[in-house]
Amino acid sequence: MPAQLIQENTTPFDTVEIDPVTLDIIENALRNARIEMDATLVRTAMSPGIREQGDAFPLIADPAGKMIVGQFGSFIDGFLQTFDGTIEDGDMIFLSDPYSCGGAISHSNDWLVMLPVFHEGRLIAYTAMFGHMSDIGGKVVGSMPIKAHSIFEEGVRIPPVKIWKKGEYNDDLMKLVMHQTRKADWCQADLNALIASCRVASKRIVEMADRFGPDVYYSATQALLDRNYRAMKSLLAMAIAEEPVSFEDYICDDGMGYGPYKIKCTMWREGDRVILDFAGTDPQSAASINFFLNENMFKMFFGIYMIMVFDPQILFNDGFYDLIDVRIPSGSLLKPEFPAALSGRTHALGRIFDILGGLLGQKTPEFLNAAGFSSSPHLFYSGNDNREGKSGEWFQLFQIGFGGIPGRPLGDGPDGHSLWPGFTNVPNEFLERYFPMRIERYETEPDSGGAGLHRGGNGIRMTYRFLADGRIAIHDDRWFVPPWGVNGGLPGKRARKILERADGTTEIVGNKVEDVEVRDGDQLHFITWGGGGWGDPFERDPALVALEIEQGLLTAEGAREYGVVMLDDGTVDEAATTALRADMKAERGEPKLFDYGPGIEALREACEEETGLPAPIQPKWHSAAIAEAAE
Repeated sequence: MPAQLIQENTTPFDTVEIDPVTLDIIENALRNARIEMDATLVRTAMSPGIREQGDAFPLIADPAGKMIVGQFGSFIDGFLQTFDGTIEDGDMIFLSDPYSCGGAISHSNDWLVMLPVFHEGRLIAYTAMFGHMSDIGGKVVGSMPIKAHSIFEEGVRIPPVKIWKKGEYNDDLMKLVMHQTRKADWCQADLNALIASCRVASKRIVEMADRFGPDVYYSATQALLDRNYRAMKSLLAMAIAEEPVSFEDYICDDGMGYGPYKIKCTMWREGDRVILDFAGTDPQSAASINFFLNENMFKMFFGIYMIMVFDPQILFNDGFYDLIDVRIPSGSLLKPEFPAALSGRTHALGRIFDILGGLLGQKTPEFLNAAGFSSSPHLFYSGNDNREGKSGEWFQLFQIGFGGIPGRPLGDGPDGHSLWPGFTNVPNEFLERYFPMRIERYETEPDSGGAGLHRGGNGIRMTYRFLADGRIAIHDDRWFVPPWGVNGGLPGKRARKILERADGTTEIVGNKVEDVEVRDGDQLHFITWGGGGWGDPFERDPALVALEIEQGLLTAEGAREYGVVMLDDGTVDEAATTALRADMKAERGEPKLFDYGPGIEALREACEEETGLPAPIQPKWHSAAIAEAAE
């Protein structure tokens, strides 16, 4: 049965007319409350992932759970559909199990708190925030085991429970949960930060309801939802055709030797409604790369992408959801059946944005983005710190890296930027202060961005020198299937990881590995992928190519992908460039709408020579090979 709402005042809100000035004031007050949630979070969290990188997502919703302001879409709807308890004034809900909320959060590292906001005895809003916890127990440090075969191996699973019940704090529950983690101090501080952020927003909502009246506040939220609905309705009619279009992309591997895994989506419009059908997506993996994709979450991804490409002035909210129909086959990589492992879902999450770009640009190629939102590279490093004054104390680092953002219609993709616009890097000084490591290099990886009229963003080369024995794990993708280019642009270069031992030997390590032993003095060269290029590279200004060589973004060798020939003095050989471009254009022919590289089978054949790693084996669904891997 659905959640039971208990209110002292059951009088429905009256819907009243809102003048434009009042609506604008309330809209901006809500935006500011969301910003205040973020500010509260970073001032009170302890883990690098939340405090330094901002891996947390706030939300303010209406009484039905529809997001009014936020970033990730509403996770309250999935909770309300499955929670069979009561919701009362003074309650706060806490959960982390994706299977208990329809995938509204997508792996157990994300801890979610939801605060129902009451005003004069009536539910008037929800505030909520989830954040990635650096460790929740489980079989590996960081609680994201690559070789997990069920969610039970990934750490503590928290069903929807009341961390506060009618104003009473559940201290015993918190002791039980924190007892499961390797970093209880971080987790407790981060959870308190989530709670404080929700309470700050709740206070602001009550202040608005007191100032304007609850009916005016409620009506303003509905007006914002309605405005978004109207805007998206027009946008969808303009940008989405009735004729179906399909696009597919691949996750390179599962960390157990199998891959690539296909994600396919077909899109079309029926009247005002857009249908997004993931039929043709591969079955779920025996490993942890599955992504339990909540339909409403994907609607928000779709809406954000549409808005940012076609009309960035539209406010993000859930008002347009009735215009979108999302269909995801059960048992697929994007709708795995319980108890499938989910901790490594970040690769599929990133790939969803590449697929959206490929779908939405086919009717209007001038709006196409190349590929590059391709993953969210993770590094884990743990051990005992024996530096002076540390006394062998336990440490563990979880850090998110950045790749190249794709080339775009309006310009080059940013170099070494996050998939999520609000994320920032962990400062090198922070890493060196709190962890036994030294950052030897933190720089762009030249030539890694795909060539194009607008260059794909370069990836990053980050070289870590470890100053204590320990173990590392790496989660990354785009090492086998490159990020594709569009409108004549070339694919970006692929990710790679190189471990340079203190004795001078080197080895190529995979992009999904765990429990790799490192020693004091070893170095890890952590190199991420570049974004695909946009547009004909032979149309790029040779002077700009020469400038980027000077800036270290390109090399003279990489300039030849643009048909540019450099002289020894660093200037462009204009005659040779004109001749080379003519020859290369003739050999290429018409530019491709999508340039995926040589194709899967050709990539397999050349994999070991090009990457130093064996090619992944094509998965055989429900076969003896997968069954053996799952044992």
